[in-house]
Amino acid sequence: MTEALYEAFVSIGWWEILVTMCNTLITFLIIKKFLYKPVRKMLAARSEEVRSMYATAEKAQSEAEQMRSEYTERLSKAKEEAAEIVGSATRRAAERSDEILRESSQQASAMVKKAERVIEQERIKAHKELKDEVADLSVMIASKIMERDVKPEDHERFIEDFIDKVG
Repeated sequence: MTEALYEAFVSIGWWEILVTMCNTLITFLIIKKFLYKPVRKMLAARSEEVRSMYATAEKAQSEAEQMRSEYTERLSKAKEEAAEIVGSATRRAAERSDEILRESSQQASAMVKKAERVIEQERIKAHKELKDEVADLSVMIASKIMERDVKPEDHERFIEDFIDKVG
């Protein structure tokens, strides 16, 4: 009995194989109809979403590269402008320095000329005063001489007194 049971349990029935195959085929067609198409559609949508994300990322990267190149260009232009401004300011400062030096040189020259004029006027004034004093002394000596008789010794003494007073 065990053998008959064993044979019935292990035996292959063609009818059972055919029913199992039909069941498998029907299950496959049902899965294909209701599950395969939606899964495939979902995978296609996901694939499109990934492509879209890559395209967006590539676009953002190209925009970033463009912005970086524009930034680099603007930075170089700003550096050039800054160098130009510094150069211009340096030139203006040098020109102003030269102008100030010229003005101070002119003022110094004018002061020297004015001082020379003042010195010349003082020299002329001193010469005139000396001349007046000599004339006064000459008149005084002449009046003293007129009062008395002048001897050669007196004359020498008058001259020495005159030189001592003048010199």
